Amino acid sequence: MDFGLVRDNLPFLLQGAWITVEVTALSLLFGILLGTLVTLARMSPLRWLSALTLGYIELLRGTPLLVQIFLIFFGLPQLIQQQINEFAAGVLAFSINSSAYVAEILRSGIQSIPKGQREAALSLGLSPSQTLRYVILPQAFTRVIPPLVNEGISLLKNSSLLSAIAVVELTRAGQLVASRTFKPFEMYLAVSLLYLGMTLLLSWVSRGLERRWNIPH
Repeated sequence: MDFGLVRDNLPFLLQGAWITVEVTALSLLFGILLGTLVTLARMSPLRWLSALTLGYIELLRGTPLLVQIFLIFFGLPQLIQQQINEFAAGVLAFSINSSAYVAEILRSGIQSIPKGQREAALSLGLSPSQTLRYVILPQAFTRVIPPLVNEGISLLKNSSLLSAIAVVELTRAGQLVASRTFKPFEMYLAVSLLYLGMTLLLSWVSRGLERRWNIPH
């Protein structure tokens, strides 16, 4: 095994790892923002709106992520008559997909808040929107940090699918080096270890936040 080859190509692999981190961070951020809106719509008293968002969630959770990536990258340009950058298409597909999972995570967090807190806030003169903004959502977000971190880990690992549309993230970087050097074992082993390091770091951050904020399980 030629691990000197790994050392020589480590800067290129780290560049790919950085792209992986960027895709993961941006997708999780936009997924949380969009997922919050989906959650509020899902819990709306308007039945048609709740049913519409339920269909949105089930559609995204029930279809393969790779198909969604292809639909955004190859299909969307036909609708808007404009090409989409590979990186932007990947972030868009991941953000939309993540929003469905975040919506269910956040909904469970909101439902875990005791109803008495909502009633107390309303009795103190807060409007329903103020109660949701200042009382319910902050507590819900705190409680769902562990599953949100798990969603981030899933996004990080699933980012390897972007190699199918030529985004040079970590997996694609490993593929390019392996095809050039004919050393797939060393390259994919190095790629696996880099993924492992990033996921362990996210898990460590999650446990630290849980201890700091005494997040219940």
